[in-house]
Amino acid sequence: MAQDPLAGDAGPTYAPLTPVPDARRQFRTGDAFALWFSLGIGLLVAQAGALLVPGLSLSLAFVAIAVGSAIGVVLLALAGVIGTDTGLAAMSSLRPTLGVRGASVPAVINAVQLVGWGAFEIIVMRDSADALAKQAFGFSSPLIWTLVFGLLATLLAVSGPLSFVRRFLRTWGLWLLLAGAGWLTWSVLARHDLAALLARPGTGEMPFGSAIDLVVAMPLSWLPLIADYTRFGRRAGETFRGTLIGYGIANVWFYALGAIYGLAAGGGDALLTTALAQAGGGIALLLVLIDEADNAFADIHSAAVSTGTLWARGSIPLLSAAFGALCTLIALVVPMARYENFLLLIGSVFAPLFGMVLADHFVVRRRRIEVDALADVRGRYGYSGGWHLSAFVAWAAGIAAYHAINQWLPNVGATLPALAAGALCYLVLAGVRRQAFA
Repeated sequence: MAQDPLAGDAGPTYAPLTPVPDARRQFRTGDAFALWFSLGIGLLVAQAGALLVPGLSLSLAFVAIAVGSAIGVVLLALAGVIGTDTGLAAMSSLRPTLGVRGASVPAVINAVQLVGWGAFEIIVMRDSADALAKQAFGFSSPLIWTLVFGLLATLLAVSGPLSFVRRFLRTWGLWLLLAGAGWLTWSVLARHDLAALLARPGTGEMPFGSAIDLVVAMPLSWLPLIADYTRFGRRAGETFRGTLIGYGIANVWFYALGAIYGLAAGGGDALLTTALAQAGGGIALLLVLIDEADNAFADIHSAAVSTGTLWARGSIPLLSAAFGALCTLIALVVPMARYENFLLLIGSVFAPLFGMVLADHFVVRRRRIEVDALADVRGRYGYSGGWHLSAFVAWAAGIAAYHAINQWLPNVGATLPALAAGALCYLVLAGVRRQAFA
């Protein structure tokens, strides 16, 4: 009997170290656009935008949003091409660069940061729903909302990406999202004098370079998991275009929207949720809130996939259920706080790493990979006992460059130089290695 093309992802076909076969690659440009437009729009993105003001003036914040989005989204789309080229999950595609065993290091880091992101998303949804319930019914129960959204995100993660994109996003989720985002935009423009907000000077507390890093950090946070979804893409060009356009529009839109709402609410993100809830009686926020579950879905599912690269016998649906429960538990006990440092820390680790990975895939290996060598410590990607030591040297150099620039040249912006440093060091060391073994 023929298999349902929208069935769940469990089974050896979708094991992280096994490429998705061509017959099961169903994502086209529209699917990539829908997924990454949806993931780029969210309350967490708006709250990150609110962090830009009043440290920067609104006009300068807009410039930082444009520049940061251009950098981050191009890198994200290129990383997505790796998934379509190889058919592999994100952490599996790091083995040619870091080694069969060396790739376990970012896999562990990725799982940890995704649990943090998943918990943040549940907290944001909980606080927003609680604000709506207070406004409409005078009812408040953070515990109930945490459990509701934790369960919803977990169920979506267990169902898998094919089911989520085709059955949820392309059917009705994307239209709800567009309606909510459009209403929020119209509401802020109708209620506030945008010219007056643009005329307000910044306080100077946010260096322009740090602002760019903060914007870049959001698309960069998806680098370690984008291939978990783009491995279902049919063609690399379609993956690149869909991701670039979808996430690019969404990132600029909601960072800017968050900055406007945050400044109109008095600056910062403390009053952002309340301001959004009051827009249009909370209807638009409710629609965006429904879609916000997709971000938590992606975090939970990819945490399971990353763990699956370390534990080959692990069931991705069962691991998704376990990580969903963990994210919900953390959301119950950890208060929501400003997470600017968390975003910047992610950038310091993954920007130079993916500078290396992009250089390795597109320059050194020219988009080719030997699948049979991915699990062989004695094979092509075994290097020194499964560890590509020169890659770790390049990675460390990129991280050091990030923090040095962030410390001594904060107005420059550390993300792009750190990414370039990681890539350049890797290419130099790869050339030295080739000469040594020539």
